[in-house]
Amino acid sequence: MRIRPATHADLPLFQDIERAAGECFRDLGMAEIADDEPLGFAELAVFVRADLAWVAVEDEHPVAYLIALPVDGALHIEQVSVHPEQARRGIGRALIDHAAARAATDGLDSLTLTTFTDVPWNAPYYARCGFAPIAPDDLTPGLRKIREHETALGLDRWPRLCMRRPLD
Repeated sequence: MRIRPATHADLPLFQDIERAAGECFRDLGMAEIADDEPLGFAELAVFVRADLAWVAVEDEHPVAYLIALPVDGALHIEQVSVHPEQARRGIGRALIDHAAARAATDGLDSLTLTTFTDVPWNAPYYARCGFAPIAPDDLTPGLRKIREHETALGLDRWPRLCMRRPLD
């Protein structure tokens, strides 16, 4: 497995990976998440142009991706998805570590993300990757704005939280 910068040619595969990864939510009674359409090409292209999109490839075939954006001095992971056929192989963690290295190079102090609290491959997984919950009162303005957007999308039907991983 190799991690490389994403290209515009990868974007349709990002959507395929996201749809496949989303199916796991159906088993948790979260069909709305499973049925949610991935970001469109124009939205994904913004991350590629900013050089903030990476893909994990096996035999040159994308199996996972991560997109991020700077938010209030941190690199915020907007999405990390691993195709379920490739799950439990450390690919998601490798992408997160790659993003952390980029954030450190860019002088940022941490990684942040928002996630579902009770989904085993969400908050509990990120805790194992070094992330800790951020108390609601400690959210930065940018994270508050992200959470407000998620609430408007209806994601708060299920418990969510923000998490941070400091960079060494």
